[in-house]
Amino acid sequence: MADSIHPAASQHMPSFITAPGETDVLMVVMGVILALAVLGFGIVFLRLHTLPERMAHKSQKIQFEIVAVLGLIALFTHMHIFWVAGLLLALIDFPDFGTSLKRIAGSAEKVAGLKPGEGLTDLPDEVVVGAERSHETRASPETYGAGQDDSAAVARTRLAPAKRKELGHA
Repeated sequence: MADSIHPAASQHMPSFITAPGETDVLMVVMGVILALAVLGFGIVFLRLHTLPERMAHKSQKIQFEIVAVLGLIALFTHMHIFWVAGLLLALIDFPDFGTSLKRIAGSAEKVAGLKPGEGLTDLPDEVVVGAERSHETRASPETYGAGQDDSAAVARTRLAPAKRKELGHA
């Protein structure tokens, strides 16, 4: 069969029309452009979506984690209010209370004559107000120093049952 043009067809064909069996160059070029456009749009969207997290990266760890969680919630629920909340939280600079509290604790340990971090030990039950004691471990005068009677030592470490109930320590 010869390459003949249909008699009703125009004698001049546009360049984007391909002959049967040949590669459609326009379709291939448009497919590549479409794939690059979708990839580019996805990258721009994800960069915009992670903007609050990247802004909060310079802040405190807990603030960064909260912003990251809000970003994930916004991504999976498609509720933009979480993204806006994360953006606002990333823009706010919270004061650092932890550093000053650690410095106060370090100074208190230094005044008490303890090494740094040594004041983190648990206190025994006999010096904790409201701690229960069994009858076998009653305080003796030598426990709290000479000259103190047993009732004063016990009163210092135990609350009366009525007072404990009032404070909610039942």
